[in-house]
Amino acid sequence: MRFENLMAVVSGGASGLGRAVADRVLGSGGRVVILDVAREAGERFASEVPDQVLFVPTDVREGGQVDAALARAREFLGRVDVAVSCAGVIGAGRVLGREGPMSSEAFQRTIGINLVGTFHLVRAAAGLMQAQNPNGEGERGVCVLTASVAAFEGQIGQAAYSASKGGVVGMTLPLAREFARLGIRVVTIAPGIFETPMVGGMTPELQASLGAQVPFPSRLGRPEEYAELVQSIVENPMLNGTTIRLDGAIRMQPK
Repeated sequence: MRFENLMAVVSGGASGLGRAVADRVLGSGGRVVILDVAREAGERFASEVPDQVLFVPTDVREGGQVDAALARAREFLGRVDVAVSCAGVIGAGRVLGREGPMSSEAFQRTIGINLVGTFHLVRAAAGLMQAQNPNGEGERGVCVLTASVAAFEGQIGQAAYSASKGGVVGMTLPLAREFARLGIRVVTIAPGIFETPMVGGMTPELQASLGAQVPFPSRLGRPEEYAELVQSIVENPMLNGTTIRLDGAIRMQPK
């Protein structure tokens, strides 16, 4: 699938990795619908290029909200070529913390946004893609999911986060196999430590320390590098049903 003039839906598209993907799509002549709970950032982004960007306030935990957002995306875009799931939270916290055991609500919130929210987007996007005319290779759409290296090397305090991202990795192949007959691909990216709003709240010293843990390049990942990989996935039809680590060869330590 060609990346030029792409019609894309990006959850978490108001900032961070999602914003980088949206910017790359726009730079290639495409249009984007962004789903996010950050209303101010989303509305500001859409106001900059109203003919190319539609912002739909959406809590991805709510399937009905995602379905409604995708219905608006179909009206605005005409079709949905790519859906990229970037909405997420860290959800850090020990199961047995100083204040007592982690609440089930805290665990469920992380799972709800990172895993269930991803499922809601894929379900709704694939539901639209299946009715679209395929390209010359029989392809109707691509779903790009976001996991994390924590899916494989979760640290102490990441039980909820790792579980949510491990779930994203785990559903990638079954989804790709199910959607194969429809010409819809599913690929997951597992980023390492990236320059995102989540990391931006840390002190410069801590950010530098985290970057130094990356073997090469010894720095934090840049959102545009994530967006570059999204483009490569879209353009290479043999990338399907797999999880790609984008991490500079880092392997997280226990803590």
